Amino acid sequence: MSPARRCSRTACSRPAVATLTYVYADSTAVLGPLAAYIEPHSYDLCAEHSTRLTAPRGWAVLRLTEPDPGPAQPSSDDLEALANAVREAARGPRGDRGGRGERGTHGDDGDGAVLSRARGHLRALPDPEH
Repeated sequence: MSPARRCSRTACSRPAVATLTYVYADSTAVLGPLAAYIEPHSYDLCAEHSTRLTAPRGWAVLRLTEPDPGPAQPSSDDLEALANAVREAARGPRGDRGGRGERGTHGDDGDGAVLSRARGHLRALPDPEH
């Protein structure tokens, strides 16, 4: 399990509960729930810094939700739904493992790409003659 994300403010080590993003075209700072993934142009903030947030003069602050007092924990229902979605994606559109053969076999798809049915994805292989 990855460590909890921390507040982006200098010298703050509290856990992040909200994500701040700037919409420069609208002169708006958007503060919302903690993003699922770390984005390069956004900032994670703790509860204290998210409640004290102010925007530059002429800018608006759009608060999508009030910050949570602590990081959200996924429920067992969320984790089960995610696991089921991964299983479905691995089965392929026809319910099999890649649609063209036995699980764990590899085959050429006609244009040099190799389909790995065990993993259900394409991967590049080096040319054996070079």
